[in-house]
Amino acid sequence: MLNLTEQPANATSHKSLSVVIKVCLVIPFFCVFLCCIAVMLHIFASHRQFLDTSRYILFAYMLVNDALQLLTSVLLFLLVMGQVKFAIAYCVPLMFISTATFQNTPLILATMSLERYVAIVYPLQCPASWRPDRIWIIILSLWCFSCVFPIIDYSIGKPDMAVDALVSPQLCKTEVINSSPNQSLLRAAVYVLCFTVVAVLILFTYVRILLETRKLRQDRVSVCRAMHTVLLHGVQLLLCMLAYTLPITETLVLHADWQQEDIAFFNYFCFVLIPRFLSPLIYGFRDQKLRGYIGKGLLRCSKKVEPWS
Repeated sequence: MLNLTEQPANATSHKSLSVVIKVCLVIPFFCVFLCCIAVMLHIFASHRQFLDTSRYILFAYMLVNDALQLLTSVLLFLLVMGQVKFAIAYCVPLMFISTATFQNTPLILATMSLERYVAIVYPLQCPASWRPDRIWIIILSLWCFSCVFPIIDYSIGKPDMAVDALVSPQLCKTEVINSSPNQSLLRAAVYVLCFTVVAVLILFTYVRILLETRKLRQDRVSVCRAMHTVLLHGVQLLLCMLAYTLPITETLVLHADWQQEDIAFFNYFCFVLIPRFLSPLIYGFRDQKLRGYIGKGLLRCSKKVEPWS
């Protein structure tokens, strides 16, 4: 009888420790990310010259999008970890924003790659849609396209008929809203399609940029900067597209006899949280102009902090 009572207690203690470790891993990353986002957005708001360049406008849009994505995803993560239950009607908006912004990030990075391609190949004849005063049209198109998949996903979903969407408390998870195998297959197909389209787009733009930079051998500085931009955009997009491998990683990790919640956390931390944390840092701190303003801002903040008496 003693062994029977000790086993559930040990299991509960192990689960509680696992929850604490997961939360302690996610929260510091999230707080540092928000601080970096706040500093960069403050720079954009304080120095209007950045908003006269399409590249910086797209980067600012990426910062806002990733901030929304992580705000909603971390909130959903904490709600699940705390076993907080509420009506599905309040869960769907959070899931919708999280899914739409998740889909939007690689599209933004691919658009930023296209913007570099246009700037290098057509430096004197930039198309009207890529000018700073018209770039909002592309941004709006990206956002609308990103909302298409969650709208379709939640529209054709078939939640449990015994659950009242306005009253019955449930954990806010995708499986609760729609656990149909057909929906999982559709989700995997969308991931593969997006991965393929973005990869082909990257390959096309990068090859064209590399071919164009070879014609500029007389300007070694411009060639080096273009090569570095191409390389760093490739790293950013590679990090972001790792999130599309979630169905594959779930299948592979299942063979390691992990718990389902541990698999979900591993995928979230490695393929959603870290790439979106590194992507703006790689782009922001690499940029010479932004790096200078960030350094000045941090120095100004450190001077305002008074030492303890």
